Amino acid sequence: MKNNLEYRGFMRLCLLYICFLVPPPYFAHFPHGHCFKDVSILEPQQQFTITGTVSDTYGPMPGVHVLIKGSNKGTFTNDKGGYSITVTNKDILVFSYLGYHSRELPVLGRTTLDVEMLSEVTELQEVEVNAGYYTVKEKERTGSISRVTAKEIELQPIVSPLEALQGRMAGVEVIQQSGVPGSAPIIRIRGQNSLRNGTTDNGNLPLYIIDGVPVISTPITGGSNMYLNGIDPLTTLNLANIKSVEVLKDADATAIYGSRGANGVVLVTTKKGEGYFTKTKVEAHMYSGFGTASNKMDLLNTEQYLRLRKAVLANDEREPDESTDYDLLLWDQNRYTDWQEELFGGTSMITDLNVSASGGSATTSFRLGGSFHKEGLVFPGDEQYQKITAGLNLSHRSKNKKFRVTVSANYGFDKSGTPAYDGSFYSTALSLPPNAPPIYNDDGSLHWEEWEYSSNLNNPLAAILNRTATDLGYNLIANMGLSYSVLNVLTFKVNAGHTYLNREFKGLFSKDEYRPDLREFLNHRSTESHRTRKSSIIEPQLVYKNKLGNGSLDGLIGMTYQQNESKSLQVSGEGYPSEALIKDLSAAEVISISDNKYTKYRYNAVFARFGYNWKQRYFVNITGRRDGSSRFGPNKRFANFGAIGAAWIFSEDPFVKRSIPFLSFGKLRGSYGTTGSDQIGDYGYLDSYEATRGPGGLYPTQLFNPDYSWEVNKKLEVALELGILEESVHLGTSWYRNRSSNQLVGFPLPSITGFGSVQANLPATVQNTGWEFELSTANIRSRGFNWQTHLNLTFPNNKLVSFPDIDQTSYANTYRVGHPLNIGLLYKFDGLDPETGYYRMVDVNEDGRYDYTDRIIVKNLGSKYFGGITNTISYKGLGLSFSMDFVVKDGLNYPLATPGTISQQSIEFYKVWQGTEGDVVQKLSLTNAALSAYRRYRISDRFTSDASFLRLNNLGISYEFPDAVLDRIGFSTCKLFLQGRNLITLTRYNSLNVETPGDSSIPSLRTITLGIQLQL
Repeated sequence: MKNNLEYRGFMRLCLLYICFLVPPPYFAHFPHGHCFKDVSILEPQQQFTITGTVSDTYGPMPGVHVLIKGSNKGTFTNDKGGYSITVTNKDILVFSYLGYHSRELPVLGRTTLDVEMLSEVTELQEVEVNAGYYTVKEKERTGSISRVTAKEIELQPIVSPLEALQGRMAGVEVIQQSGVPGSAPIIRIRGQNSLRNGTTDNGNLPLYIIDGVPVISTPITGGSNMYLNGIDPLTTLNLANIKSVEVLKDADATAIYGSRGANGVVLVTTKKGEGYFTKTKVEAHMYSGFGTASNKMDLLNTEQYLRLRKAVLANDEREPDESTDYDLLLWDQNRYTDWQEELFGGTSMITDLNVSASGGSATTSFRLGGSFHKEGLVFPGDEQYQKITAGLNLSHRSKNKKFRVTVSANYGFDKSGTPAYDGSFYSTALSLPPNAPPIYNDDGSLHWEEWEYSSNLNNPLAAILNRTATDLGYNLIANMGLSYSVLNVLTFKVNAGHTYLNREFKGLFSKDEYRPDLREFLNHRSTESHRTRKSSIIEPQLVYKNKLGNGSLDGLIGMTYQQNESKSLQVSGEGYPSEALIKDLSAAEVISISDNKYTKYRYNAVFARFGYNWKQRYFVNITGRRDGSSRFGPNKRFANFGAIGAAWIFSEDPFVKRSIPFLSFGKLRGSYGTTGSDQIGDYGYLDSYEATRGPGGLYPTQLFNPDYSWEVNKKLEVALELGILEESVHLGTSWYRNRSSNQLVGFPLPSITGFGSVQANLPATVQNTGWEFELSTANIRSRGFNWQTHLNLTFPNNKLVSFPDIDQTSYANTYRVGHPLNIGLLYKFDGLDPETGYYRMVDVNEDGRYDYTDRIIVKNLGSKYFGGITNTISYKGLGLSFSMDFVVKDGLNYPLATPGTISQQSIEFYKVWQGTEGDVVQKLSLTNAALSAYRRYRISDRFTSDASFLRLNNLGISYEFPDAVLDRIGFSTCKLFLQGRNLITLTRYNSLNVETPGDSSIPSLRTITLGIQLQL
């Protein structure tokens, strides 16, 4: 009896604690002020009846499934939304209805429990979207923000989160330049704004923010040249630790970041722990599979190749010679080797394991996780890419809810064994004749004899097998946030963060990679590169939120102090006495330093934001920022940026509700503002000097320019959003115009000055306009079956609006005013010369020479439109999702070697030459006149073709075990999944990598993985 009384007393204390101390979001279903109205103190196993009504915003909901969690006992609501079920005090009720967000609510002794369900589609409008320094409900945002969630990222067999954005966001184009793990993709948010578009000097990169901490977005150069565009700085993130990725696009969304947001902002938010009396939740998922190169070019077989070669000799009226025609006289005429298969036709084995634990109490929550990812390479050898990550998130708040502290730390380590090959690796696979010598002798050793017949060929596998390359990366991103509510309407916050990124590459080059007849003239070599980036930031803020009249006012004011430091060192050694000493740099005969830099960047800013909404119908958002950057001269160091955005939810107007009853949501919004850019090298405005080779001397290398200043990007947008039939159809349409002026470039100078260029602002204006469409439909919503579709489509238009005196600059032969930046300046094809049989181009000025004045055809090589479509289908525990992305564009034909030389050729050319396809081909010849004609042909309008493609980007199939099975096996969630990526690509373009027409790089891998996801 005593124990029973003690138990009842304990239960009373617990209920008191729950009602008064636990925050409302978790127990929102308790009626305010009536916590004990229907609660009686019951024994845990005592059965009683609980009743209630289930409804949504439109009234009672019949047919809702009410289930006691962990059992097969349940019922359905009647036509008035009512239900009645026998329960015990410890039971948890699960309310579910397809198309609505499921709710799990504990009984806790109550005899009545009314529940309000939220539609999954309607819920999208209630989602809190990360806008950077603040969050906003989806339906109330005035800016353009696109979002993908953990559900779309965490199980995909990819390395960088940017890959998951392909085809999923309007206005956001992600181009994967290489299938080598860790390669940096190209990401463009509403087009190219800057004339600088190189690898190391790129003014078009967006700003990356991870949990409030900015990360330098410039790809990391150095190491293996197989990383054509550098290494992605987001590679070491744990994909399973990402909660969402938001992309800010227009002025209203980006202006609060000032100069850093000129090219858009990518916000990565990591997962946090769950508190409020939840038990510790353990999650794990593992997948394993394989990947192969998703595409290969159609090239000639041996018979076709030899026919081309012999035709050249016949046309040039000469006999074959062993020194120049060894492929015809000394090589096996029946041998065939598919060099694409030999050099990148391997299978990449993929393994990924992720484990996390989260939980907490009423005041403290935590999440701790780690992952391991291993991915083989498709190149010969057993090298691979590996990644290990660890993440910690802590959150604590005081009992009075006034003080809050959050801490997050994400650490990643990756190691790549990608061969230290130069950029010719892929072109070697595409150029070696099909009857080239074998790789191995019969005893398994490398074959050399026949390779020595040529002065410029080498066994292609020798470099891979006789080179050792290791590329290591260490990345730490840490953040701490403190906040204190001074008043009910005023909060003081401080966010501080630190990042540390280090990459170390070491390549060892044995002279044994070369032919034996050349080794006596060569040395063993080595190269090392060390690159470090450090960044620290602190941002104090004052946040205000209060009701004002018929609406509410919220705002913030803050300051930013940021400092970046970068170091780079590249050292090479040559002339090692033996291969055994090649790892010891001090043993080298010659040591040279090709790169040794240290730079520091400081950035300060003051920013403010004020937003007002009236009757949840009209919204205004004003942002402003004053930036200061150490990259500019003292006369132009500071600049002001700002924006205004407004929105009108007209569907809340009583007249609209009466007139258009099927319109469930309607919003008109717009924004205008300015952002800037300081994406240039450090110290670009200063004089600089270098030491002369002789002792005691200096010579100038850069001129001082105190007026070197900011780029300015003016952004305008108008958008309309519509939800129809309870938002079973949601349509968003946006028109935007961005104008970037005062371009930051190196201004060329006459040679008489002694300098090639001076850092300056060119009076050029680049404009990006476009239409964006996003459509979401709930095609089928029933109790057992659900099918949703999401479509996005973008029509971009990039143009160089003005560039005074462009003819006096080095850009005269690169850009044309009134045309896009990504263009080809081409000759006009004029058929075959009837006298010579060679290609002929139009000589515009009839001066007998061919130069840029004759290249009058301006071909747009950018995307005409692009987009993606995703379908998600579920039937009970089965799930199916598949997404496709597409691009419509033109591209230059793949630049294979001149037909008839000792090199491979495309099957397309062969068919045209044979007359099986309609076109014209000049007479095969290797005379100077024929070679010159072909070189001009390759930069003519005839050498372009349709490079559009449609790709099945992702396919996922899953099965989630029902609750009855989970209860027996002891898991709260168990899901099997199969994922496929880059499975099918439809295109008429014969290129190795369809995403980057004309470039020589391996395409993204075609991967298939099978895995399991568990939750305790």
